[in-house]
Amino acid sequence: MHLDRRTFLGGLTCVGAASLFRASAAAEKPRRIDVHHHLFPPSYSTAIAALGLPPSPEWTPARSIEEMDRSGIAISVVSLSPPNVVFPDAPLVRRLAREVNEYGTKMEMDYPGRFGLFAVLPLPEIEASLREVEYALDTLKADGIGLMTSYGDKWLGDAAFAPVLEELNRRKAVIYTHPHSPECCANLKVGVPAPDIEWATDTTRTVASVLFTGTAARYPEIRWIFSHGGGTTPFLLSRFASEEKTMKEREKRLPNGFMYELKKFYYDTAQANHPAALAALLKLVTPLQMLYGTDYPFRTGAEVNDGLSAQRFPPKDLRAIERDNALRLLPKLPV
Repeated sequence: MHLDRRTFLGGLTCVGAASLFRASAAAEKPRRIDVHHHLFPPSYSTAIAALGLPPSPEWTPARSIEEMDRSGIAISVVSLSPPNVVFPDAPLVRRLAREVNEYGTKMEMDYPGRFGLFAVLPLPEIEASLREVEYALDTLKADGIGLMTSYGDKWLGDAAFAPVLEELNRRKAVIYTHPHSPECCANLKVGVPAPDIEWATDTTRTVASVLFTGTAARYPEIRWIFSHGGGTTPFLLSRFASEEKTMKEREKRLPNGFMYELKKFYYDTAQANHPAALAALLKLVTPLQMLYGTDYPFRTGAEVNDGLSAQRFPPKDLRAIERDNALRLLPKLPV
């Protein structure tokens, strides 16, 4: 049974967060909006530990607030990082998805004006995911939906996900995506941990999937956010162009061309704020399609602030990246 938002929120207990809003005199007034900021609810951390997965980092909402104030971040839109809820235990997946989404909403109420939410779905279960879309967007009023770039051996353009994408298209929803290591490539022995290479690559895989299956053109009302500057996408444009020339059903799948779709997507700055990544991304899109993201607690806002400052964006462009683009994309944020 679905609860209405008033009933749900009425049951939440405020944890007395007012003292956490005091920033040091040296800190700038928070103004940035972080769209790549992770949460780790206690029940979720307990569950993944019980599954023998790597433990969650040391995190609390209070630590997020402290980091936000240090880095001049007014609002963070929280989402799960890998492993997300991609487990074989379907009842556990459904339970954790609901608990994470309700915990994120509780954070919004306990810390007024500081958080938004990209809700998690229990994919690849389609019917359960459709129910969670309804609950997250209608009852909890989440700002968008957070998806992994792949689920098992399927990327987001796969036909299996069509019912969920169709519903999100109908709602003109924002989909924030976060990469992880797919089944094919989680245990490659290349001398560095799989995420160092695979996560940027998996983002590109799902971008290609969304483009070349016709998913982006079929669901034009979805607003897509791709993490880490789009992964390796900017470096593969010539290969994509070559593929487009020879692909079957080109007029049906990419009626406006692949670059048209790529330029509609949004890309965050988490771990993509160094000169090489920014230079590549800016050859693909203008600053109007870039969003400020930190990847906290794995990275900090200071890293992003320094990287964007070193790029010497014009003040108007910097404000767009750090704040205005997010407000345009996510108008329900508590500003």
